[in-house]
Amino acid sequence: MLRLRAPRPHATFLQRHSLSLIVGGVLALWFALYLRADPQTHMGAFYGNAIADWTGTLLIVLVTKYFYEQGSRESRRPPKKGWGVWHTIQCHSLTIFLVLTGVAWSVIYAYSDANGKAGQVIGNIVSEWTQVLGLVLISKYAREAGSKESR
Repeated sequence: MLRLRAPRPHATFLQRHSLSLIVGGVLALWFALYLRADPQTHMGAFYGNAIADWTGTLLIVLVTKYFYEQGSRESRRPPKKGWGVWHTIQCHSLTIFLVLTGVAWSVIYAYSDANGKAGQVIGNIVSEWTQVLGLVLISKYAREAGSKESR
């Protein structure tokens, strides 16, 4: 017989945030390895790509925890209460956050050395941000047969 665990009413900080802490720890590991690596080598390039990928993973874990996107099945449902402009901003806070921070990353990338150690990673982060924003927007309108999120 399958027994479901009851939610813990007094979960510790580590229990409530273990996913983001683990992902953050993995990201810190890639960052530490990249600091000592030569970005012109395969391993150095790998560490730089891993930083961007794991930054995107941490982004997804954290933004889906705090922000909303009305119509996106991957997002939390926005509150039904509200009025006017504030309610509209709240209902689309995930897209707004991704656009604003994506613009910030793009500006940082535009002023960095594209071939430098940091520039390569920041370029990959801009790409990751664009991909996450694209998935959020596409998931509002498109569905995939057999996918739990598309039901």
